[in-house]
Amino acid sequence: MTQSLTYYITLFAIKLKGIKKEFSKDPVDYLKIRKADIHHPKGAFYKKNITREFKVLKSSITEVSQSRNSGKLILFIHGGAFISGPVKHHWDSIKEIVKQTDQTVWMCDYPKAPEHTISEISKNIDAIYKTALSEYQADQIICLGDSVGATLITALIQRAIKNNLALPHKIVLVSPVMDATLTNPKIDNIDLIDPMLSKAGVLSAKKMCAENDDLKNEMISPLHGSFIKFPKTVLFLAEHDITYPDQQLTIKKMNESSVSSEIIIGKNMPHIWPFLPVMKEAKIALQEIINKLNN
Repeated sequence: MTQSLTYYITLFAIKLKGIKKEFSKDPVDYLKIRKADIHHPKGAFYKKNITREFKVLKSSITEVSQSRNSGKLILFIHGGAFISGPVKHHWDSIKEIVKQTDQTVWMCDYPKAPEHTISEISKNIDAIYKTALSEYQADQIICLGDSVGATLITALIQRAIKNNLALPHKIVLVSPVMDATLTNPKIDNIDLIDPMLSKAGVLSAKKMCAENDDLKNEMISPLHGSFIKFPKTVLFLAEHDITYPDQQLTIKKMNESSVSSEIIIGKNMPHIWPFLPVMKEAKIALQEIINKLNN
């Protein structure tokens, strides 16, 4: 498959920024990575369309909407290896989503590792979802997340099913990290071609978040949990992503559990490619996400 010129420009920019280099360190330098965090977006669009900001436990929620009475909610759980975020590409993606849908978006800025463990982070995600259920009908809620944000959504659904909570209409997972152990033997070969992530740094970040070094806990590794009764699930996966082999195992488990799923695979794409700037393939994928949110 022929890639666009902007694909190669994007890969060059990723290399120039040293993202792979940062995620090759053990321990990963989370304080340096956090320097790109944006907790309060600027610009005319956000000045006009942020309708409220509020706290749920230790999480900061930024509500963005062009229609105050939409009756529909997108819970946006951002990625960042549990140690950082949100960053510019998250806010840019939300801007496009809000522009092209009639739905309200909650950007969920949850507490991070290593100051907080996966249990406390998960407690926050559960509380956010319960808050959403108190304000919206479950079938009017969609959960959207990238990387570990998609991990947190998957684990949230597993707990919601166990606790007999109403489930969202749909979940959209972009490059979910499904197994924090990173022990799948196929990962090592992809590590050689992944332009963004490296096993050493990602594993380091997961250990910062895990409790008692338990990387198989379903809260951080939902691959080890059940997918029975999952709602409609849309997955955007990238071939040149070290998390791809475990996503393939997830698809197998979803099929075995009769989950209604739709899978979009980015040929030769890097981690979270739909949210990356500049790249033509990213713009097409983000538009596809928006279409699925509208449907």
